[in-house]
Amino acid sequence: MIQYEYELDRRAALRRMAALAGSGAVLTGVGTAATPVQASVEPVRTQARIVIVGAGAAGLAAASRLSQRLQGARITLIDARREHLYQPGYTLVGTGIKPATYVVSTTQEYIPRGVDWVQEAAAEIDPEARKVVTAGGQSVPYDYLIVACGLELNYGGIEGMDPGLIGREGIGSIYYGPQAAAETWKTMADFAQKGGVALMGRPHTDMKCAGAPLKYTFLTDDRLRRSNQRGKAELHYLAPQKALFSVPIVSEKVRMLFRQRDIKTHMEHRLVAIDAGRRIATYESPAGRTEMQWDFIHIVPPMRAPAVVRNSPLPWQEGPFAAERWIEVDRETLRHKRYANVFGVGDIAGVPKGKTAASVKWQVPVATDHLIGEIAGKPSSEKYNGYTSCPLITRLGRAMLIEFDYQDNLYQSFPGFIAPLEELWVSWVMKTMALKPTYISMLRGRA
Repeated sequence: MIQYEYELDRRAALRRMAALAGSGAVLTGVGTAATPVQASVEPVRTQARIVIVGAGAAGLAAASRLSQRLQGARITLIDARREHLYQPGYTLVGTGIKPATYVVSTTQEYIPRGVDWVQEAAAEIDPEARKVVTAGGQSVPYDYLIVACGLELNYGGIEGMDPGLIGREGIGSIYYGPQAAAETWKTMADFAQKGGVALMGRPHTDMKCAGAPLKYTFLTDDRLRRSNQRGKAELHYLAPQKALFSVPIVSEKVRMLFRQRDIKTHMEHRLVAIDAGRRIATYESPAGRTEMQWDFIHIVPPMRAPAVVRNSPLPWQEGPFAAERWIEVDRETLRHKRYANVFGVGDIAGVPKGKTAASVKWQVPVATDHLIGEIAGKPSSEKYNGYTSCPLITRLGRAMLIEFDYQDNLYQSFPGFIAPLEELWVSWVMKTMALKPTYISMLRGRA
């Protein structure tokens, strides 16, 4: 049984958070970040066929909002997954703060009444014929399509890496699921008791929760210090980018914290191969290939669009989002640029920011409002401004609440109380206790 540290007085902490939220602010973004879409007093009557591909956070939130605002629509969710996974909690499982069960629930409990669930994977999207074909061969026609199928973890993009290695040979990766996160925690905890060389980093592609590799690095450092083994350990952070974070002021703050905590950074280094038996990682940089030995390595795989989108006409054909085949949507409306009855929300959307649950919270109301406006003959003026949020844990009991948009403007959900670049206890409470209830409200169309 894992000993979970920093168990707070839940009632007192939640009372405090409830008081903060009492003004109407939502912990994954407040009204200053984008205009919240208001539900119509009367539902819009329609017989439109709406298909949603993907029953993750974005798909379920979209289904909930549409079912509330439309009357008579035939809404169909297509997804084979029975389990629903609270992915923002993977970092907490992977560092021993929460058990694996914390992130697991069922898809069924969030599906609104009246929404049909086709429990198969989507295999083909044909926007010309306006239909989705499932893995079982079922053809589902649509008038409007919302693509919310998430992304694919491409572990095969790293030579020698296989998810079956997680938890063995000092290899961890929290992204592969609850059990992988739990195995990663065991591996990291063992390293924290002994010391050695730890390699951290992120991939060259866009990724979900780009702050997670930084959180994991900070928490590994903290676990070493609490085990009195920090002096026996080297921590290296290697990334293909030129900066530690996409927002310059945040990148500089992380750089300063890494320097204070003796975490060595190697920018423009891309992980291309591992040799698990020898515990050697190979990186490519402008100077050539470099091999580094590890006692513990946390691998974040490259990420790309799932095959159902990659092999369809929907991805970007050129530009920065074409390589990983993200869906080609307008960055403000989330509407497809070539197929006006198609929308893309969540991780699959090819937009400059936004692969977080906080982004879903703002994207879905905008996309669904445009869809409903189309049905009602009243075009929507709502826009998504790129809002995203990263509760960046910097050690056990402390975090920085980082909120920003397409223009790298910093937002403050609680001005005068939470400064975005300060390591605060209350930001830790948000991440570890308050965000999951807000996330569940989002799935049910209430956030």
